[in-house]
Amino acid sequence: MHNTVRAHMAMHLVVSSELSFRVVVDLDYDGGDPFAVRFTFHLPGDEPVTWVFARELLVDGLSRASGEGDVHLQPLGEDLSEVDLVLRSPEGDARVRAAAPPLLAFLARTDVVVPMGQEVATGDLDQELADILSTTGHENAG
Repeated sequence: MHNTVRAHMAMHLVVSSELSFRVVVDLDYDGGDPFAVRFTFHLPGDEPVTWVFARELLVDGLSRASGEGDVHLQPLGEDLSEVDLVLRSPEGDARVRAAAPPLLAFLARTDVVVPMGQEVATGDLDQELADILSTTGHENAG
C-alpha cells in the first residue's frame, strides 16, 4: 500500500475581473504515482472535474510562470501569496486563483512521502526491473 497525501482547500474560479466563485478543491498525491498530483474541482451544479498534472509543475508555478499545453501556473503579487492556474480544454479555458501557503503545505507533505528528485526510486520499480531483466535473460538463453 502506498502513502497518500490529501488536502481540501478553497480556490476561486475567475469568471471576469469583477466576478469569481469559491470552489472546493481536493488535492491528492499517491506515492505509487510519484510524479502526479490530482486536483478535483467541486463545481456548483456539476459533477466534480479532476485534472492531473506534474508535481514539479506545481512546485515551479509557485515561484515563476510555468507550464505548457493544457496547464499553466504563475505566482501573483510581489509576495507570491497567490497562484494563478489556467486549465485549457476543448470545452474552454478556466482560470483559478489559489492561496499559495496551502499549496506549499501540501507539497511539503508530498515531499515526506516521496522526496522531490527521488521519484524513480519509489514503489516496486526495483523489483519490476529485476523481474523484467530476469525474464529477458531466460528468453535469450535458449
